[in-house]
Amino acid sequence: MEPRRNLFGLSAQAKALLIEKLSSTASTRSSRVTRRLAPESEDRTGRLDVSELEGFREIRMIREAAEFLGIADPFFRVHDGIASAETTIDGRSYVNFASYNYIGLNGHPDIVAAAKSAIDRYGTSVSASRPVSGERPVHRDLEHALARIHGSEDCVALVGGHSTNVTVIGHLLGRDDVIVHDALIHNSIVQGATLSGARRVPFPHLDHEAADRLLRETRPRGGHALLVIEGHYSMDGDIPDLPAFIAVARRNRAWLMVDEAHAIGVLGPRGFGSADRFGVDPGEIDIIWMGTLSKSLVSCGGYIAGSKELVDYLKLMAPGFVFSVGMAPPAAAAALAALELLEREPERVRRLNDRAALFLRLAREGGLDVGGSIGASIVPIVTGSSIRAGRLAHAMFERGINVQPILYPAVPERAARLRFFLTASHTEEQIRDTIAILLEESRRVASEPSDLAAVARHLGASRLSS
Repeated sequence: MEPRRNLFGLSAQAKALLIEKLSSTASTRSSRVTRRLAPESEDRTGRLDVSELEGFREIRMIREAAEFLGIADPFFRVHDGIASAETTIDGRSYVNFASYNYIGLNGHPDIVAAAKSAIDRYGTSVSASRPVSGERPVHRDLEHALARIHGSEDCVALVGGHSTNVTVIGHLLGRDDVIVHDALIHNSIVQGATLSGARRVPFPHLDHEAADRLLRETRPRGGHALLVIEGHYSMDGDIPDLPAFIAVARRNRAWLMVDEAHAIGVLGPRGFGSADRFGVDPGEIDIIWMGTLSKSLVSCGGYIAGSKELVDYLKLMAPGFVFSVGMAPPAAAAALAALELLEREPERVRRLNDRAALFLRLAREGGLDVGGSIGASIVPIVTGSSIRAGRLAHAMFERGINVQPILYPAVPERAARLRFFLTASHTEEQIRDTIAILLEESRRVASEPSDLAAVARHLGASRLSS
């Protein structure tokens, strides 16, 4: 079996040896400096030194390697204006494939007006947790609308998407329970599972038969079992077989949780998500629907839709809700207005899906690796190397196209990629032009050598001189 690759193509063993060598060199030099400066440095004893963390050293090594290879840092660029199919960075206009404004509602006049009206009525903050004195009518209006599109009895909205998964999973499950989840599940779910103390068991991506087997083997006799999947996977743009996973949960008496962050506004003829796409009647099943308000609904926050009993319990017991400020009124009002537009204008979903399908088809015809994407809104271009992904993203940026590389450790090295977010606002011309440039730059980047030995020598030399 080929060794697992990570840090810019180095094997796990090679990376470990390199870090050890560089750390040892830095440590030796540091000890000499410490001895020389000991009297003046005593007051630093006990202070936090983040540079001692392995993750910090790895970030520094990646940055130095990128600089050596001439790859510009693509992160934290400052955008001006509304995130849409085009964006402005440092005064230059770019075709933008790095925002999840899927159905093009960001900046819509109705949504802007709703947010401004909420500020006029309630201010910018509710200034309290909702159980205490932070409850506002706009919160319940939003939750009722979210419950309606999911076919659920009730819903609770929280201030953050990532924190919703952390606090809900972290509180629902305990050390006597088991959480079985897709191996490519979002970090927030992993963090929530870790917080819960429950046994965490991943199954191979999209494999419902493996999930079934693992639930049978690991389900505790006296505890609970939670099966967690995403409705639309944000790194690969693929989807699970929802009816099959529903059957698995039923057979094993497990709770089923579906993260719809990238499914709402994207999947199904109405854009109502996974159940809408598969024609599943939500009223006939008991699913914990999780979603975020920051994608198609162009706001900020997260939510859980499900049974009234579940929602009542979370409103009184989930720490991330009980001990957190209530959602800001303009954020709640914006999400509600976006939901109403989604219900009134389903053609936005069709246009999004058509644009994404066109991008996917043209990329495949050009011989690019698009993984398992269904072409609903997310299309990865897998390069198989963080160096190639970084170089390709830089080349695209130079050509007026803003797309982000996804590098190790966010994905395994062999899965490094560019991730394209398509929106209903992209034009066919923008997509065709982008694919033409992408094919041209992909061929050029693929022909460029990557001397990993030279990278290692450079990193070692920089440590000796630091």
